[in-house]
Amino acid sequence: MKKQLLKDLPELEQEAVITADVAEAIRSYYARKESHSNNRLLTIFGVLGACLVGLGIILIIAHNWDSLPRLVKTTLAFLPLLTGQGIGLFALLKKNDQAPWRESSATFLFFSIGACISLVSQIYNIPGNLGSFLLTWTLLSLPIIYLLRSSMVSLLYIIGITWLVGETDYWSHSAVSVHLYWPLLAAIIPHYLGLMRQRPEGNFTNFHHWFIILSIIFSLRSIASHINDWLFPAYMSLFGTIYLLGQLPSFSSVKRRNNAYLVLGSFGTIVLLLTLSFDWIWKDIADQSHSLGLLIRTPDFFISLLLTAIGTSLYIFKMQRNREQKLNPLELIFMAFMLLFIIGHYSPVIPQVMINLLVLVIGLFYIRYGTNNNHLGILNYGLLTITTLVICRFFDTNISFVMRGLLFIVVGTGFFFANYKMLQKRKTNA
Repeated sequence: MKKQLLKDLPELEQEAVITADVAEAIRSYYARKESHSNNRLLTIFGVLGACLVGLGIILIIAHNWDSLPRLVKTTLAFLPLLTGQGIGLFALLKKNDQAPWRESSATFLFFSIGACISLVSQIYNIPGNLGSFLLTWTLLSLPIIYLLRSSMVSLLYIIGITWLVGETDYWSHSAVSVHLYWPLLAAIIPHYLGLMRQRPEGNFTNFHHWFIILSIIFSLRSIASHINDWLFPAYMSLFGTIYLLGQLPSFSSVKRRNNAYLVLGSFGTIVLLLTLSFDWIWKDIADQSHSLGLLIRTPDFFISLLLTAIGTSLYIFKMQRNREQKLNPLELIFMAFMLLFIIGHYSPVIPQVMINLLVLVIGLFYIRYGTNNNHLGILNYGLLTITTLVICRFFDTNISFVMRGLLFIVVGTGFFFANYKMLQKRKTNA
């Protein structure tokens, strides 16, 4: 269609359908769009090429490694690093305005640093563990992000510090403090904010949204003490804060499916609520021998308060900007959950019943929102939420199999009927 339009421009201009200025503006627009598309493809293939070249060098060296003398091994260990630095310097001085050069050279240099550290450690038998290796690698790679303005290395850096959390706290324990994750994450924020300001709808920006939020969700547990009860309200407040961040003006032009804050905030809240809808969890919380006075002295409690305060501030800011906006239950759940969690230490029945009602309200909210906005995806998201709640209660209650079967029939019929009505509505509007 684009080619046909460009081909018809002279005829449209001759017939006075459009002016010469409009025709030239259309040509310029498609030229810029094609140039941007070409640069994006070059960046992708450049990064892939850098990764493949780096892996090829490692395989060639590894095949003949044992037969090489120590001096040759040391030279080969530093050769990719020096080559990467040379290419990076050339990209910085001569190709600074071309993203493919910067991204591919930065990616090659990133992997060269890791290869050099591991090879030198192996050659000279330097003791260490995976945690210290990841810490050294990420710290040495951090300047590359800002010198070469490399978003690809930024994503690899986020993967590295997230892996560091898993290695130092979840899967094994090392001398490296897991709390170093938070200053390491803060070091990447200026680059992230720059991406949001310069290319708010760019692919690298969208990837950063997802990577950073998933990294924080994965790493939040690292702040927990040996009494980790308060992780439930901490995660609830985190998901509520993430959801509210996704409604800031900065994300107003972002498509809903690309808005990682809205998607993960909503999905995380619902999954956590469904998890807490089982009675055995609340019985376990109520049976804990720890007093409430002891619990509020743990770091988990303070991070819960901090996240709740941040989320509440975001909600107040949102309401001040738009006082006529309709109530959204997902924006308020994290505030009420703190009270439910405290009640749960004394009476497990009340929070369990309330959480089941909250999940039902959220499902109905999304069904209504999807229907009113003619959005099939949101409608089915609400139906799926209620269906999952029904399945959870299928394994958690003592109702007869006949009643369970009837419940599934009702839910399945609701799925069919709601989608059918939505499609009929779309046909009518069309």
